[in-house]
Amino acid sequence: MAHRVDEHKGRLPVAQATVLALPPSSQAKDLRPRSSALESLLCGAFAGAIAKTVIAPLDRTKIIFQVSSKRFSAKEAFRLIYCSYMKDGVLSLWRGNSATMVRVMPYAAIQFCSHEQYKTQLGGYYGYQGKALPPFPRFLAGSLAGTTAAMLTYPLDTVRARMAVTAKEMYSNIMHVFVRISQEEGVKTLYRGFTPTILGVIPYAGITFFTYETLKKLHTEKTNRTQPYPHERLAFGASAGLIGQSASYPLDVVRRRMQTAGVMGSSYSTIGGTMRAIVAQEGVLRGLYKGLSMNWLKGPVAVGVSFTTFDIAHSLLLKLQQTNYFTH
Repeated sequence: MAHRVDEHKGRLPVAQATVLALPPSSQAKDLRPRSSALESLLCGAFAGAIAKTVIAPLDRTKIIFQVSSKRFSAKEAFRLIYCSYMKDGVLSLWRGNSATMVRVMPYAAIQFCSHEQYKTQLGGYYGYQGKALPPFPRFLAGSLAGTTAAMLTYPLDTVRARMAVTAKEMYSNIMHVFVRISQEEGVKTLYRGFTPTILGVIPYAGITFFTYETLKKLHTEKTNRTQPYPHERLAFGASAGLIGQSASYPLDVVRRRMQTAGVMGSSYSTIGGTMRAIVAQEGVLRGLYKGLSMNWLKGPVAVGVSFTTFDIAHSLLLKLQQTNYFTH
C-alpha cells in the first residue's frame, strides 16, 4: 500500500508540470498572429517601395497620357521621357515619387497584411485552415485586401496624381498639395474618383492575388517544392499583374481623369459622364485603353518585383525568428 502511495505521489509533479506548462503554450499561440501581422506590414511596405521606385518614370509617363487627350504611342512616350530628362534633369522622371512612397508603403503594407488575415479567416470559414484556398475564396481574399488598402490610402493617391501631372511651381511638396486642394477645391476633392477606384480594385486585386496564389499552388503540385525560386516568383507575379491590370484598366483611366480634373481644366464628376466624354472625344481603344501597352511593360515588372520582394523578405524574417536572431 505504501508502495502504491509513493508511486502515486511520484506522478503528481508530472501532472502539475503539465498543468503549469499550459499557460505559456497558449500565450505563445496568442502572440503569433500579432507577430505575423507585423511581419506582413513591414514586408509589404518594403515590397511596395521597391516595386514602385523601379517603374516610377514609366508610371509618371502613363499618368500624363491618361489625363490628356494626346494620342498615345511608344515613340511619344519615350519622347516625353527624353524631353523631361533634358529640360529638368534625371530626377524629374521621379517627380511625385515621394508622394507615391507615402501612399504605396502604407497601401502595400495594408494590402499584403490584410490579405494574409483574410486568407486565414476565409480558410477557417470554408474549412481550409492552413491549406490552399479553393478558387472563389482565393479571389475574394485578394479583392478584400485591395479594397481595404484603397479605402484607407485613397487621398494619397489623388495627391500623387496631381504631383505627377503638374509643374514644380504649382505644388512644392505633399503637404502643399493637401492644403491647396482643401482650400481651393474642398476636402471632398481628395476623394474624387473613389468609386471607379474601388470598382477597379475589386477585379484587379482579386485577379492578381488569385493568379499568383494559383500559379504557386500549381507549381508546388508539379515540382513538389514548397517554395518557388526567385525567377519563378517574378514570372508568376508578372503574369498576375498582366491579367489583373488588363481587366481593370478602363476604370484606371476614368479614375485619373476625375482626380486631375481640377488642374486640367476638365469637369469630370461621374463615372458614366467621364466614360462617355472620353469615348466621344477619343474613342474606346484610344481613350479608355490609352497607355495600356506601357502598363503591359511596367505593370508585370511592378507586380512581379512586389510579390517576389514580399515573399523573400517574409521568408527571411521567419528564418531569423526561427534561429532566435531577434532575441540576442
